Amino acid sequence: MYLLYDFLLLLAAVVLVPFYLLRGLRHGKVRRGIRERLGFFEEERLAPLKGKRVVWVHAVSVGETRAAIPLVRALRQAYPDHAILLSNVTETGHAIAQGVREVDLCLFFPFDLSFVARRVLERIRPQIVVIVETEIWPNFVRFAQQMGIPILLVNGRISDRSFPRYLRIQTFLQPILERFAAFCMQSEADGRRIEAMGAVAGLVTVTGNLKFDMAASVPDEASMAALQEEFHLPPGVPVWVAGSTHAGEEEAVVAAWETVRGKYPPLTLVLVPRHPERCRAVGEMLSERKIPFVMRSTLSRLSRPLSVGEVLLVDTIGEMLKLYAIADLVFVGGSLVKVGGHNVLEASLLKKPVLFGPHMHNFKEIARLLLEAQGGVQVEDGPALAEQAERLLGDKELRREMGGRGHELLARNAGATAQTLQVVRRFLD
Repeated sequence: MYLLYDFLLLLAAVVLVPFYLLRGLRHGKVRRGIRERLGFFEEERLAPLKGKRVVWVHAVSVGETRAAIPLVRALRQAYPDHAILLSNVTETGHAIAQGVREVDLCLFFPFDLSFVARRVLERIRPQIVVIVETEIWPNFVRFAQQMGIPILLVNGRISDRSFPRYLRIQTFLQPILERFAAFCMQSEADGRRIEAMGAVAGLVTVTGNLKFDMAASVPDEASMAALQEEFHLPPGVPVWVAGSTHAGEEEAVVAAWETVRGKYPPLTLVLVPRHPERCRAVGEMLSERKIPFVMRSTLSRLSRPLSVGEVLLVDTIGEMLKLYAIADLVFVGGSLVKVGGHNVLEASLLKKPVLFGPHMHNFKEIARLLLEAQGGVQVEDGPALAEQAERLLGDKELRREMGGRGHELLARNAGATAQTLQVVRRFLD
């Protein structure tokens, strides 16, 4: 089975290696990114781990990395003498990870070829590996278990969409899942599903969703003024932030913004594509519609606030919470198109009213809870988005109440970090 898996991965590498080379060229990290993914590290690169017991936390991309932050902070507090390694697959996730000060070292996760996974684990020799959500890498898990390194899956979730697919390959999955030392799942349903896929029932614990434990302070007036200045936003003008948008959504958001501007002319739109490399295409779309825009990366060269009708197009990474903090209204993307949605709780964290589309299958439970708490509004399409945006922008008190209810929802559901840490402690103490 593993030989066949290696063969298929080698075939995939014919495509993946050139892809990562091109991505690396774009981000200026060719040598390090490819070398790390192939398991080669300079001695000084691993210096922060030397002589310490290592806790390896793996989070594939942006959402998983942000979800892992409360646990990383709890681990740092509980085990100050350990080294914490945080790995990612994507460039965007890696960029977020580098901003987590509790982390000693950020690496790209290795390709799951047997000789690569074994080399990396032998080189780093972590005391434990904590995988966030559902990242199941057969060779990596196999060699970790053979080396006596406990593998834990935390904040685990199995979506409605992926569960039938996993069941179809249960014969392949079960031997891999049996190598895990523990599973910390978000809900009872996730627990039942991972057991149906082959996890040992006695190793499954429902610990809740780490995303409810995210922390961020609502900025005071002075901080808000500083953020307004940093992003060159005109004073006194409402701000609508559309975060984590995907192809096909920016057009709908811009059309809704133009509709709303008919009644609220001074309204600034901030577009934050999920993948910054798409900003060029989004900029071309704005130009075709004769809408002026400014790239976030060029703001330092701008000597004036954004003009009325100018769109701020964000081509940087790691500023989402700052942008949500200065927003009057938030739309979270990946939801008007069939992507599955993104984390709407980040807006609630900062007491902002949040809009999202119908496709939230990756955040089904969170979306349900937020709607029940009346902390957000789900819309079916672009025209409905314009209608709800107009309603909220015209009622400051409604925005305040909705944002407050979302924030209260977070407080009521917090606690997953502490429960997850209890499970992790069994393998570290």
